Amino acid sequence: MSRTLQREGIWNTAISYAGILIGYVNTILLFPNILDESQVGLTRLLLSISVMYAQFSALGFVNMSVRYFPYFRDKDKAHNGFLFLLLSVPLLGFILSTAVFLLFKPAVVDYYIENSPLIIDYYYYLIPLALFTLLFNMFTAYLRSLYKTIVSSFVQDFLLRILTTVLVLVYALDVMSFQTFVLLYIIVNSVGALVLVTYIIWLKQLFIRPSVAVLSIIPIREVFYYGFFTFLGNISTTIITTVDQVMISSYSLAQNGIYTTAFFMTSAILVPGKSILKIAQPQVAEFWKESDMIGMKKLYQNVTMINLIVGLLLFVGIWANIDNLYDFMPESYRSGKYVVLFLAIARLVDLATSLNGAILATSEKYKWDLGFNVILAGLTIWTNWYFIPRYGIEGAALASMISLVAMNLARLFFVQIMFSIQPFTWNALAITAVGAAALGASYLLPYLGNVYLDIIIRSLLITTIYATLALNLNIYPEMNAWLRKVIYGITGWRL
Repeated sequence: MSRTLQREGIWNTAISYAGILIGYVNTILLFPNILDESQVGLTRLLLSISVMYAQFSALGFVNMSVRYFPYFRDKDKAHNGFLFLLLSVPLLGFILSTAVFLLFKPAVVDYYIENSPLIIDYYYYLIPLALFTLLFNMFTAYLRSLYKTIVSSFVQDFLLRILTTVLVLVYALDVMSFQTFVLLYIIVNSVGALVLVTYIIWLKQLFIRPSVAVLSIIPIREVFYYGFFTFLGNISTTIITTVDQVMISSYSLAQNGIYTTAFFMTSAILVPGKSILKIAQPQVAEFWKESDMIGMKKLYQNVTMINLIVGLLLFVGIWANIDNLYDFMPESYRSGKYVVLFLAIARLVDLATSLNGAILATSEKYKWDLGFNVILAGLTIWTNWYFIPRYGIEGAALASMISLVAMNLARLFFVQIMFSIQPFTWNALAITAVGAAALGASYLLPYLGNVYLDIIIRSLLITTIYATLALNLNIYPEMNAWLRKVIYGITGWRL
């Protein structure tokens, strides 16, 4: 792995985990104890719909940036008008999506009015939220292509969560109505795009003037053709990740509040993968440009090992402490316990195979990725339709697990067949066994009578067993060498 990838990955991971700590405070301590379940469900649904809205508007141009920017890169020539193209098409898409959004309001009202009328009151709030979500996504894609990912991670994973913490605490003082809270909540979640554009200006990379050169470097027809296929793929992926909340909310916003709280509790598992993927995606595109399959395979396996080592530890830590975490929330939220289990398994599989999507989406076989996504979007809709009425939020989590596992396994085997690379080594099996041993040891420890003491001792036990076994089995030599230096620097012990 290159030094750039390592440095950016470490910074992104550190920022993301700091954000996760703040997010846990918001999700476990503040939102459930200050807002009621329906209000929590509404705030989460607004964000989910805005993500879907923005994906429709982007018309596949987020992925287009990753794939084609290496060909346009030339700061002296303002990157040949690339940023203008990157912004103008999605903004046109936003206008078209907004027209559809307004046209279908009566159908949305009919869908939610009986069980979740609260969402109808805030329908128009989604338009500005989706616009700023779109702009944030496009600026993040542009910065990722410039190998500048730290600020966007800081904004998304840390700054917005800190601002949300402040907003919820102010609301707890009973100085504003819930409607005002929602309006400010949308403003907070729109700040990110403004921060990124300010950062791009500071980098002197805000080249928004159109250029005819953009039409000659890569045939514009090819760019739009690629964008069309990735647009369909992105929509399918968005359906896979958001349809559960949309369907649950039609039955009960309160249940969506419980479900999304459980959903967030598993989000820490994906942090290493998301952090590394931000910088790994453009590097994958460079490998394709240079036809460097040896480098691609090495990157694929290194990313998977790092993701598994960190992700498994987080999976074990979350599930071993699940009852402790629910002790901080109202009792009604405990019904989401097995939602956490199903979603955590899905996220772990997603983490272990995370780079396969980037490899496929930036390759000449990108159209096949669309086929996988369309089929699996249909599978997701069907499984949610089948399981939610029968098993409620646990059914939604089960449906998500089936879909995500199926999608990632399909991509995994396809990449292996087409490009003769796969991410797993025997050390991946070894770290899985280490995780199972650490989880088994945690079950042998009885409850210690105090939730804070139990979390600390149980987590220390898991971490000690996990780290000791991983180090002594030399599962990932590069990480082991780094950990040994850290441990020696802190304790003076040589392992």
